[in-house]
Amino acid sequence: MAMLLRRIDPTQWKPVGIDALEANALDVVRSTDNRSVIAGPGSGKTELLAQRACYLLQCGISPAPQRILAISYKRDAASNISARVRARTHPDLAYRFDSLTFDAFAKGLLDRFGQALPKEWRPKPNYEIANATFTIVQAALQALTPPKSVGTKADVIGITVKTFERDHLVAAPLALVPPTTPTIEQWAANEFWKSWLHNGSHSALTFPMIGRLAELLIRTNPMVREALRLTYSHLFMDEFQDTTQVQFDLAKTIFAGSQTIVTAVGDNKQQIMRWAMAMDDPFAPFEADFSAKRTPLHNNYRSSPDLVRIQEIFAKALDGTAEKPISKSKGTIVGNSCEVWDFPSADVEAANLAAFVADEMKAYDLKPRDFAILVRMKAAEYLKKLEPAFVENGLSIRNEAAQVGKVALQELFTEPVSDVLTAILRLAASDGAGRYWTVCFETICHFWGLTFDDDDRRAKAANSLQAFADGLITKFPKPPTDEATAKRIVEDVVSFVGQSNLLALSPAYRQGNWYRHVCEAATFHLEASSKNAADWTGALDSYEGLHAVPLMTVHKSKGLEYHTVLFVGLDDGAWFNFGKQSHEETAGFFVAFTRAEQRVVFTYCALRGSRAGVAPLYDLLKQAGVQTVAKK
Repeated sequence: MAMLLRRIDPTQWKPVGIDALEANALDVVRSTDNRSVIAGPGSGKTELLAQRACYLLQCGISPAPQRILAISYKRDAASNISARVRARTHPDLAYRFDSLTFDAFAKGLLDRFGQALPKEWRPKPNYEIANATFTIVQAALQALTPPKSVGTKADVIGITVKTFERDHLVAAPLALVPPTTPTIEQWAANEFWKSWLHNGSHSALTFPMIGRLAELLIRTNPMVREALRLTYSHLFMDEFQDTTQVQFDLAKTIFAGSQTIVTAVGDNKQQIMRWAMAMDDPFAPFEADFSAKRTPLHNNYRSSPDLVRIQEIFAKALDGTAEKPISKSKGTIVGNSCEVWDFPSADVEAANLAAFVADEMKAYDLKPRDFAILVRMKAAEYLKKLEPAFVENGLSIRNEAAQVGKVALQELFTEPVSDVLTAILRLAASDGAGRYWTVCFETICHFWGLTFDDDDRRAKAANSLQAFADGLITKFPKPPTDEATAKRIVEDVVSFVGQSNLLALSPAYRQGNWYRHVCEAATFHLEASSKNAADWTGALDSYEGLHAVPLMTVHKSKGLEYHTVLFVGLDDGAWFNFGKQSHEETAGFFVAFTRAEQRVVFTYCALRGSRAGVAPLYDLLKQAGVQTVAKK
């Protein structure tokens, strides 16, 4: 086993777990300078970073005790890249790969070193995570009365509430010395900070506020900054197009001008988070401030050649300099790869879509989760119309955007608590069937920090796991029919794995009440999934949605892929903001389109709204040769 840790000669290293990488991707994997990687949909952006981590760790280019830091915008992206690295390299190397969200990274810094902040910016240790909602900000502003030298109460009330946090509260790095003649907005922001930091028994902070405090912490404590630079030989920033100014400034303050080598990967054509403070173009300042070399990726490993041809039309509309993508997939379907279907009513639409999915499943031997139904928003409302028709065709739909307690269903499936729960229950219900044993055992070893070389502890872990699984199925021979039983099952699994191990594994679990919310969501969902299940296999299939067509919003679909995408509602009603922010809405359309491997169907129903406002999207589809088909 020790031979697995032998360093590989960099010239002899080959991609792990895949056949090959395109030339530019391999160049980035081996790079020794800062890189800005612009990569389109299906190009393997996350895979590139996972391969780069393998290369750096296996070849000793990031030597112990140094680590690699990967920062992503969303939890699922952070979990994804971490799982890929664990699957592709030795555990004794993979443990030096830290994959976090920007929010988790910033909060970790504040929690560890926050008391080193200047007194006026120092939060109370028991601070809480808060949201600066419209109502809260409005009330806070209305309560302020400025000094005459600054302005009037009417001036404060005149501040735009909706964008107050973005434009004023966290717009710029925090100043150690406030301006002598502040604007009314600067004064109001400072008063807001003072109130949320120091009033009451605890501080209240939003994640952007935490990011600003973390940046100030690093800026005013050179020793902390130097420690981070020495710790991390390399920094990866995934989904970089969604980076906010707060996040960019934090990364810049820590790593710009250091020996840490930075790789930022993203697609400026898939930028759909400007509403959540994403920068207009983070790549340009990154390349300037980090002296980064821009490297494009060309290959698309997801979509068929015809879909890639259509995607190029939209890519050029979003970015005139976009590189021409090259499809590395094959077309496997009969008929057009993309059409717009025009329906006289929502009922006819639902019936046609349900029949289509049923027919395609038979024709191409597909499963429900090979399809995705995407909507712009209000997934629950579309579900009400679509579900009866799908049930009539022997199919089910699941709203992946639905909330389970305080956790989105789709988000639950990226959580370690849910992963270990389903793995152990699958093992217990399968009488030790091989594939469930392997997955479950490796999951447990990962949670317990056991390496391949630790034979004695792994043997004990195997015995413990089997004994626990046997005892669990004896104690709970049938799926839970009430919340109390479901809660006991979750608690038993958590107790076996070790709550401290879970908390140590996931930084997000050390943030406020997130861990409790995830455990509650797992409990609620397990109970709901078990109600109509005949046995544990049926309950777990329902829990994971294996036999349901997923329904989700465009934003929730980002990073996923499906054989066939059915986009319901290409009309002004769903895309009511298109006229005000056509670029971002076109990017959302592009994201939806590029989830598909083989086929995309867009639907339109005049009863939901006209299509005059989204005419530019229809024009681009027509330019690409996409046909509109009237359905009855």
